Amino acid sequence: MIHYMSTQGVGDAWVGNELRVVARAGIPFRLHALTRPAATYFSSADIAEMERGTRYLYPVSGWRVARDVLAAPGRFGRRFFAALGNALTGERESLRNRLVGIWHLAVACHWAATLRDEEVSQIHSQWIHSGGTVAMYGAWLLGVPFSFTGHAADLFRNRSALADKIRRAAFIICISEFHRDFFLRNGARPEQLHIAYCGLDTSHFSPRRRVRPEGAPWHILSAGRLVEKKGFPVLIRACEILKGRGVDFTCTIGGSGPDEAALRAQIAAAGLGDRITLTGTALKQEDIPAFMETGDVFCLPCVWASDNDVDGLPQMLMEAMACGLPAVSTRLVGIPDLVRHEETGLLVESGDAEGLAEALMRLERDPALADRLAEASHAHLLETFDLRTCLEPLLSLYRAALEART
Repeated sequence: MIHYMSTQGVGDAWVGNELRVVARAGIPFRLHALTRPAATYFSSADIAEMERGTRYLYPVSGWRVARDVLAAPGRFGRRFFAALGNALTGERESLRNRLVGIWHLAVACHWAATLRDEEVSQIHSQWIHSGGTVAMYGAWLLGVPFSFTGHAADLFRNRSALADKIRRAAFIICISEFHRDFFLRNGARPEQLHIAYCGLDTSHFSPRRRVRPEGAPWHILSAGRLVEKKGFPVLIRACEILKGRGVDFTCTIGGSGPDEAALRAQIAAAGLGDRITLTGTALKQEDIPAFMETGDVFCLPCVWASDNDVDGLPQMLMEAMACGLPAVSTRLVGIPDLVRHEETGLLVESGDAEGLAEALMRLERDPALADRLAEASHAHLLETFDLRTCLEPLLSLYRAALEART
């Protein structure tokens, strides 16, 4: 049995999509999560069933955790003392991380106690910050292999005990070439690293980009959580430039989030209220194809946020490409693996509103270029990012773990 740990369970789109493939491959798994998701991006029956079967660690009473910590030496012997020594003296990024890590070891004592009588072939953490620490210590206590997939905020903004997690990992899943290089720079061994893109179930999408009606404005689409790393202020500035250059366009930004009020204020201040629509609601996975059908281009100008958060490999870009839209984005993290400049889309430097406007104008003025990039991006997505093929390295590792424990 493969035991998954995630910060917020199947509410995360990456986790839900990946577990669909794992289930179809016949690999037995159980999903654990620290907390219930604040929102879910699926409404399908299979994801609802996974959610019902998810085991949530929080809320947990302090006395139960304390009881299981006191019992841990008898239950786990030397493994507990080794893990405790690591929590107290291992390499940490800050004092706060050390204190939180000690708590996560305590939670792992409680969690591992519930798993002692179950079949556990491997513990794999999707995201490697708080849930990853619990997963590492849980695997340590149980004496089973530990592995993880790192994404973005967990590696850059909320990094915690990364050096120890790399050292203890049986394998590490890299979602892009950027991530592979990152782990190598941080002490990983080449044989630990396996590239398995966070892909897309392309069977749910088909190229259905609209045919622009004669005389209709060119329609720019963007979508994602309304947070700094998505770069929506840059898109709004680019739209202001387009308006100044006489481009006939409209723009729809789909999503919700904490930056909504600031974005609405920016749109109003730029005099773009008649050009840009901000939906203010999150897109469900099942609603994305219909949303994409309304556009002529998809633009996601990601930036490295001031709190060190960044997108690793934006799923919305994949979904737009799967729907046949030409894509414009930025040269950040794993995006160049997906959007190859001048081949499967256009890339600009992060934060460059002028460059973004120029890229958008190229596509608006050259429909043949837009068509060529859209066709090439869809082919690239099918070849490299279809979940049924891109996760095969991970599935092979799971099969090996299951065989090793039989």
